[in-house]
Amino acid sequence: MKQNERDQPAKILIVDDEPQIIRVLKTALSTQGHSIRTSLNGLDGLLVFREWNPDVVITDLSMHEMSGIELCHQIRATSKTPIIVLSVRDQEAVKVAALDAGADDYVTKPFSIQELQARVRAQLRRTTTPKETPQIISLGDFVIDRPQHRVTVRGQDTHLTPKQFDLLVCLAEHAGQVLTHRALLHAVWGTNADQPEYLRVHIGQLRKKIETTDEPCYIVTEPWIGYRFHPTGKDEL
Repeated sequence: MKQNERDQPAKILIVDDEPQIIRVLKTALSTQGHSIRTSLNGLDGLLVFREWNPDVVITDLSMHEMSGIELCHQIRATSKTPIIVLSVRDQEAVKVAALDAGADDYVTKPFSIQELQARVRAQLRRTTTPKETPQIISLGDFVIDRPQHRVTVRGQDTHLTPKQFDLLVCLAEHAGQVLTHRALLHAVWGTNADQPEYLRVHIGQLRKKIETTDEPCYIVTEPWIGYRFHPTGKDEL
């Protein structure tokens, strides 16, 4: 059970080989009422994870003993615990690898403490939300009726092709999270799909039907990585 269910502090594991970052994050997250444990490498972090069973894991990617990507693989093999990775700005390929390995989100260094705190809150909300598959998804400006294959945006019926509908459903089910090109392709077209250009075409067509300006506010591009869906047209985390 999580913090929202039993009114107890959420348990957060921080894994980073930089002691200064460990100290800053521990202080910032402790002020939010969370219980914190830390590790200075991925291997020790995995041992703490297995013993402590945290609610959220925050991990760096480049570490000795075990990388953050391998840590994601190891955690995801047995658990659905949310993972937030920390990366530097020019590590797009590494971010993609981490997300494909099972990470749920990432924060780019240097980052604001407020952004990290917000992303932790977002992951905790998702883990305390019932996992039933709703027949009707109502999020922000969108109402998606699965059985009827019907979508309304800002109260207006919006006709989508079957693939556009499936793409929107997938994005809505992971609102606020980064979905890689690969994850979207596999979810909508199957595990053998590997054509990012095809995905970009469908995203472009979907945007034409739901966006209100030339600058997308609902389906936001994460350069070289994938997309985030903001159902209210802004990042509310």
